[in-house]
Amino acid sequence: MSEPVSRVWRSEREIHLRAQLGTFRRGSGDPTSRWGADGSVVRAVQTPEGVGTLHLVCRGADSVVEARAWGPGAQWLLESVPALLGEGDDASGFVAHHDLVADAWRRFPHWRVPRSGLVLDALAPAVIEQKVTGQEAFSGYRALVRRFGEPAPGPFGPALVAPPTASGWARIPSWAFLQASVDGARSRALVVAARSAGRLEEGARLGATEARRRMQSLPGIGVWTSAEVAQRALGDPDAVSFGDYHVAKDIGWALTGEPVDDAGLAELLEPYAGHRYRVQALLGLAGHRRPRRGPRMAPRRHLPTRAR
Repeated sequence: MSEPVSRVWRSEREIHLRAQLGTFRRGSGDPTSRWGADGSVVRAVQTPEGVGTLHLVCRGADSVVEARAWGPGAQWLLESVPALLGEGDDASGFVAHHDLVADAWRRFPHWRVPRSGLVLDALAPAVIEQKVTGQEAFSGYRALVRRFGEPAPGPFGPALVAPPTASGWARIPSWAFLQASVDGARSRALVVAARSAGRLEEGARLGATEARRRMQSLPGIGVWTSAEVAQRALGDPDAVSFGDYHVAKDIGWALTGEPVDDAGLAELLEPYAGHRYRVQALLGLAGHRRPRRGPRMAPRRHLPTRAR
């Protein structure tokens, strides 16, 4: 095992790693991440320089972050730490127009929109999550990563696995997707996206608008999927999750006492233009979700789906 490279980064705000990076974790059994009892976070990813593992821990007053990284992508990962922890996110123009939003902002003033800079890393699980329950999506992603990913560099053992490379995703046979309960519509969308990974990653360097345009030009990728990527890879504070099964209902319930549809959500969030995802994330961090009185949505397999 190679020796890690390391850096210490100090922020002017508090850094709460789990709040900041929770959106990257695809369920409690996600093989690409590990959350330590000491508050540390480990991520295994494919970077432009190759596979890498990043270990982060906060020390002192929670504004000093110690980072270590292993693998060919180690240096790239260290350089990405400030953006990953939201340093590039400008919240200066954000104004809370609802009491619950203001309360969430007071409780989580340190939270910022992350930017990993890795489009396919966010896109692959988002495609797998289209039109199915979270439980089924996480299970399918976990099975595919464990089967077709690669061991994460570093001292974390075989349970930590990096996702497949773009060519690795593209080579997964259709029957293997089906074994992981990923239907043909989603697997085709993912394979096409993986084959276009270079163009998609290039789009990220040109800004969120162009990156989302390139994603949505591909079959099977629509507004919802590109928003899920923008929230994680592009640092887009306005990328609200239109088309999500829960988001409009939850935000409507929090802000009006009644669930709303996407049209109602767009109207509710209009005063927050430029920061609509910030509202979504803050309300989520504060735990504002409508009561779940009905039965859970049953897992669905092999259903046709439109682009999300």
